[in-house]
Amino acid sequence: MHRTPPGPIARLRSLRYVELHTPAFTEAAGFYEDVWGLETVESDTGSRWLRGTSDEHHVLHLTERDRVGLGRIAFAVATPAEVDEAARRLEARSLVPVTGPGPLDQAGGGYGLRFTDPEGRLIEISAQVEAVVPRGRDGAVPVGVTHAVLNTTDIDAAVAFYCDVLGLRVSDWSEHQMAFLRCNSDHHCIAFNQAEWTSLNHVAYEMTSVDHFMRGLGRLRHHGITPQWGPGRHGPGNNTFSYFTDPSGLVCEYTSEVAQIVEDAWIARVWRRVPELSDLWGTAGAPSKEIRCSMAGTPDSGPLATARAQGSGPLAPVDARPAEAQEATA
Repeated sequence: MHRTPPGPIARLRSLRYVELHTPAFTEAAGFYEDVWGLETVESDTGSRWLRGTSDEHHVLHLTERDRVGLGRIAFAVATPAEVDEAARRLEARSLVPVTGPGPLDQAGGGYGLRFTDPEGRLIEISAQVEAVVPRGRDGAVPVGVTHAVLNTTDIDAAVAFYCDVLGLRVSDWSEHQMAFLRCNSDHHCIAFNQAEWTSLNHVAYEMTSVDHFMRGLGRLRHHGITPQWGPGRHGPGNNTFSYFTDPSGLVCEYTSEVAQIVEDAWIARVWRRVPELSDLWGTAGAPSKEIRCSMAGTPDSGPLATARAQGSGPLAPVDARPAEAQEATA
C-alpha cells in the first residue's frame, strides 16, 4: 500500500539563534560583546549567551570547544504542541530526535527538540523560550541573527531536506551554486553554498536600517576593524552586506533591508553569478582570497560526530514526554 509522505514537521516562525564552537572563547566573547554590539544575558564556564536589541533571549550562543565549528541552528515555533507534533512527524520519517521533545536545559529555557540533518548539523526547534525586554534600537548594533549560510557537498539534497522536512521555501538560486531559503517574509534565513566539504560559511546579523548598518561599520572602524568584503548590496535578497572575521576565524556579516516576500506573488528566479549582481552598488569589489578561505571554513561533520570522536556527549537530557503529560504532573 502506497503511503503519502508526511508534510513538513512544523511551521517555523523565525531563526532564533546560532551556536558557535570556538577554541578562542574569551577573545570571541569579547569581540561579540565589546565590538560587534551584542550583550551578554547569561554566562557559565565555557558558555556565553548573547542577545541583540529584540526580545529574543539570545541570538548567539558561544561554546568553548577544541575546534571551530557550528554547534546548532535554532528555529522558533509557536507552541509546545507544535514541538510534540514535530516529534511525531519526525518519527513518521524514521528520523529520531537527539533530545526531546521536552523542556530545554539551557539559558532561556523553552520547550523543544533537536535532531540532525543528513550532513550532521544539529537543528533545534523550540517554543516558550524566555523573552527579554527589548533594547532601544537607536544604537548601531544588531537586532538579532537573520541568516546563516551553510556549505554543503550536495546542494540539491540539502535543499530538498530543508524544504521537505523543515518546510522552508526556495526564494532564489544563484546559478546552481547557492540556494536561498525562507521560513517567513524575509528573503532567506538559511542559504546553501555548494562546496567541497560541509562547514559554516557565515552568520549574518540584522541591522535596523542602512543608516544603522553604516554607523555599525563606523563603530568597527573605531576599533581598527575594516570589512574584508563590503560594504555592498547583494542582488539575491537585495540586502546590504559587509563581512568580517571573528577571533576564531569564523565569518560574521552586518546586513540590513533584506527583501520581503509576499508568498502568493513571489516567483523564484535563478540569478547569474556575475560581479554586478553579487554587488548591485559596485562598491565592494571582488571578495579577497582571505575572506573566501574563511567562508570555506574547515570540514565539520557536526557536533555529535565530534563529541563521539572525543568520547563525550555535549547534549543534556530533556523530559521526553509530550507537553500535555508534563502539564498534568506540574
